[in-house]
Amino acid sequence: MAEPYAERTVLHERTVDGFGTVRVLPLDPDADAPALHSWVREERAVFWGMNGLTEDQVADVYAHMATLDTHHAFLVVKDGAPVALLQTYEPEADRVSACYPVRAGDIGIHLLLAPAGAGGARSGWSAALLGTVVGYVLGVLGRERIVVDPDVRNEKAVARFLTEGFTAGEVVVLPEIDLPDVYLPEKTAQLAFLERTVAFPG
Repeated sequence: MAEPYAERTVLHERTVDGFGTVRVLPLDPDADAPALHSWVREERAVFWGMNGLTEDQVADVYAHMATLDTHHAFLVVKDGAPVALLQTYEPEADRVSACYPVRAGDIGIHLLLAPAGAGGARSGWSAALLGTVVGYVLGVLGRERIVVDPDVRNEKAVARFLTEGFTAGEVVVLPEIDLPDVYLPEKTAQLAFLERTVAFPG
């Protein structure tokens, strides 16, 4: 039996002792829509803003994103199983640029972790996945600093980033975006940053 996702280019791979092998792959909007839809429709993913979308609408969102030069989506898999959705974006092309002074080398990320499996939450799970994402964004892509902007009410996400070395910035209000292809309501967000020198000291 062929390994799942064997046909996709591996953009980054990291083996974590006692955890498994984590890979960052290009997202396939149609093939990955069933998994993504099952994640974003859960109440725990309410801050992702896609709770009410159908599977086809989720596929359409990421098909549109695939046409952009500034925003990209990736599937994170662990030992062949999908475990997270990663989105990267150029801050100067995003509404976050209205809320902080963007520096050369900055890159924004959004990270949605899949729900815990049958065995329940595992210690070190978030750290292993976020560490792989950081390695891809700062290492492979060669960026200098990551910016994240989780909803201030999403205490788990905020805590996750701060635990993994991000430094809290200001609480800001991201402006509403109302365009033909995308609508984003106003959001009060906690900015946080991770410098390459912090992630990879020495």
